[in-house]
Amino acid sequence: MFDQAVYARRRAVLKDRLRTGLVLLPGNSQSPVNFADNPYPFRQDSSFLYYCGLNQPDCFLVIDIDNDGETLYGPEPSLNDVIWTGPVPSLGERAASAGIHATESWDHLAAAIQAAGADRRPIHYLPAYRPDQLLMLGGLLGVPTERINTGASVDFIRAVVTQRSVKTPDEITEIEFALGVSRNLFLTAMKHRKAENNAVSLAGRLEGIVKSAGCRFAFPPIITTRGEVLHCRPDNQPFNSEALLLMDMGAESREGYASDLTRTIPVAGRFSPRQRAIYEIVLAAQKAAISRARSGVRFVDLHLSAATTICEGLRDIGLMRGAAEDAVQAGAHALFFPHGLGHMLGLDVHDMESLGEDNVGYDAETRRSGQFGLAALRLARRLEADFVVTVEPGIYFIPALIDQWRQEGRWSSFIAFDKLVPFRRFGGVRIEDVVHITPEGGRILGPVVPKSVATVEAACTA
Repeated sequence: MFDQAVYARRRAVLKDRLRTGLVLLPGNSQSPVNFADNPYPFRQDSSFLYYCGLNQPDCFLVIDIDNDGETLYGPEPSLNDVIWTGPVPSLGERAASAGIHATESWDHLAAAIQAAGADRRPIHYLPAYRPDQLLMLGGLLGVPTERINTGASVDFIRAVVTQRSVKTPDEITEIEFALGVSRNLFLTAMKHRKAENNAVSLAGRLEGIVKSAGCRFAFPPIITTRGEVLHCRPDNQPFNSEALLLMDMGAESREGYASDLTRTIPVAGRFSPRQRAIYEIVLAAQKAAISRARSGVRFVDLHLSAATTICEGLRDIGLMRGAAEDAVQAGAHALFFPHGLGHMLGLDVHDMESLGEDNVGYDAETRRSGQFGLAALRLARRLEADFVVTVEPGIYFIPALIDQWRQEGRWSSFIAFDKLVPFRRFGGVRIEDVVHITPEGGRILGPVVPKSVATVEAACTA
């Protein structure tokens, strides 16, 4: 945990922004694998973690703004808990560590919420994303489960997004710690890809690195020679020695802050001329976007800059034609680059996604496009100082998408479909870094992970 004053300050800002009402912040409970005493590894709700820092299950924070009260609800440890897990802090001790002075048992929670409802005070809660949260909130509020999220507090969502979007130096330190662990993952993968020779085996070796650092993966790692499948999971098929290996991975720090990096490497250790050509285009697109990143710039404009660089590069090697700006305006680039340039990063790898992508990545100024490719942007809004975002352009050769567009005659004035035949089994290339936004520009966070052709080949052949 950070110092208790950090959490007290965060809650004070939240109360000031909401001004009145009762704030409900449920923590997560254990999720059983197949029976109650065999749970999945516990992960606390990120907003609860942000305002409380407590990483234990079955806690519930109620903030009474009108009476300036904060109460942590939860169970007291029993003798049975002590027998099985050893001494654990009392509910009061846990609350005090977060700067919370009042505690109550679960038995008193419903009455407190009902009293606020009877007084017609606003009750603020965030959208629930777990079935147990939906059931619990439905019972506490007397609302059918299917209507819980429609009653989530818009003001609360906006307040959380405003706070969590701007990262403090302590938070950036946590992200950089996670990136340091992630660097070890990539260096190990580059070195041992041939010895392991399949994604499942390689992922197993990497998981040991994450756990030995006291961390966990921030999301299931993507390790694949089928890079055209954007979220392809590891399998045990031997690596094709002529393929590219795309790895999208990130550790989560001990305080819950995520990292997210992608590198694409040649299984053989050296890029073929065709692989190198595509890789260099993606790297140029990433550099172009990062060079323009700073507070006040819309992220969608960085995306369009990367897309233009991709079209220019593909035109130079004969896979596209015409003016790159016209191709991007038409949406022809999305055949090769069908996803967004990146997303917010923090306590969630796609930070605050449970609050709704449009609430996090868009605003009144910047609305979601309906164009294929652009519609997939998780983040498009104007950037602010101390945002932390990913920048991850890519080029993919997706046979089903190529076939459909060619059959439809879609953007044939920009796309040289005949020249794509040799690329049907190419896969894909993505390069991703985490960037801290400042008024002066974008700063890549974390220690350097090989990215240039020369440094990637050197790491693969070391």
